[in-house]
Amino acid sequence: MTDTPAPQSPHYILEHTFGYTGFRGDQQAIIDTLVAGEDALVLMPTGGGKSLCYQIPALARSGCGIVISPLIALMQDQVEALRAAGVSAAFLNSSLDFRTAQEIEEQLLRGDLELLYLAPERLLQPRTLDLLMQAPISLFAIDEAHCVSQWGHDFRADYLQLSCLHQRFPDVPRVALTATADQRTRQEIAQRLDLGEARHFISSFDRPNIQYRIAPKNNPKHQLLQFLTTEQQGHAGVIYCLSRNKVESTALWLQQQGFNALPYHAGLSAEVRAEHQRRFLREEGVVMVATIAFGMGIDKPDVRFVAHLDLPKSIEAYYQETGRAGRDGEPATALLLYGLEDVVKLSQMAATSEGSDEHKRQERQRLDAMLGLCEITSCRRRALLRYFNEELGADCGNCDTCLEPPATWDASEASRKLMSCIYRTGQRFGAAHVIDVLRGGDTEKIRQFNHNQLSTYGIGTDFSSNEWRAVVRQLVVRGYLRVNTEAFNALQLTEQCRPVLRGEESLQLRTLPKAPAKSAKGGGESRSRTPVEIVDADLPLWDALRALRKTLAEERGVPPYVVFHDATLREMLTARPRNESEMLAISGIGDSKLARFGAPFLDLLRGFDGETA
Repeated sequence: MTDTPAPQSPHYILEHTFGYTGFRGDQQAIIDTLVAGEDALVLMPTGGGKSLCYQIPALARSGCGIVISPLIALMQDQVEALRAAGVSAAFLNSSLDFRTAQEIEEQLLRGDLELLYLAPERLLQPRTLDLLMQAPISLFAIDEAHCVSQWGHDFRADYLQLSCLHQRFPDVPRVALTATADQRTRQEIAQRLDLGEARHFISSFDRPNIQYRIAPKNNPKHQLLQFLTTEQQGHAGVIYCLSRNKVESTALWLQQQGFNALPYHAGLSAEVRAEHQRRFLREEGVVMVATIAFGMGIDKPDVRFVAHLDLPKSIEAYYQETGRAGRDGEPATALLLYGLEDVVKLSQMAATSEGSDEHKRQERQRLDAMLGLCEITSCRRRALLRYFNEELGADCGNCDTCLEPPATWDASEASRKLMSCIYRTGQRFGAAHVIDVLRGGDTEKIRQFNHNQLSTYGIGTDFSSNEWRAVVRQLVVRGYLRVNTEAFNALQLTEQCRPVLRGEESLQLRTLPKAPAKSAKGGGESRSRTPVEIVDADLPLWDALRALRKTLAEERGVPPYVVFHDATLREMLTARPRNESEMLAISGIGDSKLARFGAPFLDLLRGFDGETA
C-alpha cells in the first residue's frame, strides 16, 4: 500500500474540498457519529445535504468509503463531481471493461481511493466481498435505503441481503440514508440492515423553497402547457405519468409544442434510457417525461419543477418525487393534476395486487391520505408535514391554498341529489352514467335501463359534467361514497352519507375552478429563465458566466453543475471577486475547484468590470 496523508478534520474537508463554511442541520452530528465508528440511520429530505454526511467522514477516516447506490447510470456523474472537488473517487459496475475494472480494484487494494461507488448487485458478488475484505475500508454508506422496505415505493430485492455487511465487517461503521420513510419503513430499514444499535437522525421534512400546487384535471394538456409556457420556459423539469403509453404521447406532444422533451420508462432499451438520462443531466432546459422508473438518486440541482399528470399512489411517493425539484435551494414548483379516473385506476391496482390483505389495506390507507392532501382547503405544507409527524407552526404562505385560498360552497343539496341518483340507479353504475342521468342525458344506456323514468332524471341540469365530477371526487375522498372496483367501478353509498341524506349534516365543498381562457399555441409571457430575478443590468454577465460554465463542462464531458451550481454563479454575480482569495469566499468553491476553474472565471469577471468601469 502507498503512504497516504493523515486524515483531515471534517471542518477542514467541508471548507477546502467542498467550499462551504458551515454544516447544516444534523450534518455535523451525523458526521461525528460515523467518524467515531458508530452506525447511523439518516432521514433527510432531498437537497438537505445527505451526500456530505457520508462523503466527509469517508475522507476524515482512514481507508476508502464504499457507497452502495441503486442506479448504475448515476454513479458516473456523482464520481465526476467528487473528482472535480479533488476527491479520489471511482465506481465499479457493468459499464466498465475488464481492464478498467481491474485497475480500479488495484487502486482500492493500494489504498489510493477515497470513495468507491457500487451497485448492490455488484457488492454482493462473492468476488467483490472478498476484494473488500482485503482493502482498507472507512465506512459503508447505503444510499436510497428505503429500497430495502417492501412497504416502500422503490423496493429492490438486492437490498435485503445488505445485512451481510454487519456480519462480514463488524468494525466498519455503516450509514443508511433516505429522503422519505414513514415510521413503519424506518423500522424495517433498521431491522433488515441490522442497524438496531444505530443512532437515528430525522431531519425536518420541510422544503420551503418548493411551492406545492394541486388542481383537478380540467383539460390537463392545456393546464400543463400554460404552466410551462408562462412559468417554466427554458427550465429543466420532470413530468410524471402513470403509464408508459402516456409518457410516450406526452413527450411527443411537448416536442410538437417546441419543448426539449424526452421520454423515460422501463420499456425503453437500456441504451435509450442512459442517453436520455445523460442529456437531462448535462444539457440545460430538458424536460423529462417519465414513469416512476426515473428519478431515484437524481443529483441534478437545478430542476425547477416536477409535474404529476396522474395521482401518485401515496404521500411518500409524492414527497420523494416532488423533492427532486429545487435541490439547490432556489424556488421550485410541484404541480399535480388529478382526477376521478386516477382514483379508480389506483384503487384497482391496490385491489388486484399480489400482496396480503394487510398490505392491500395499508396501500388503500396511503391512497386515501394522498387524496385527502389533494382535497383539503387548508395549508398543504402543514398537512404534508403532519403526515410525517412534523408540525409547522403557521401556514406556509407558499402553496396554492395559502396563496389563493380556495372558495367553498354549500353542496348539501347537490350531494343529496347525487346520492339519491346513485341509490335509485341501483348502486351499479360508474360516475359517467350517474351524471348523465342527473343531467337528463339521452344515451343508449339510459334508455336500456329506463333511467329516464327515475325521479332523479334531469334534476342536475344546473351543473356541468365537470362540476358534477368534482362533487363525486370530493365525496369519494371524504368517505361518503366508494368506488367498487370489483363491480365495474360502480359508485356506492357508505354509512357516512345517511346524515346528509336526512338533512342532518351540511357539506361545504371546494369550488371547481373555471377553465382558463385558451391562449395561442406556445403563447404566454415567459418569466425570467432563472428562478430568482436578475436585474437587467446584470443579465449580460449572468449569460456570460453560464456560457463559460457550459464550455468548461463540455470540454470535460460533465454536467454544468459539476463545474459550479447556479447558486455559486449567482454569488459571483453579486460579489464580483477580483482574486483567488475572494473567489474562495464564494460558497461552493473549494481548493480543487479554484485550481481547475478559478482562472477563466476571474478573467471573465475582470473583463466585465473593465468594460463597465
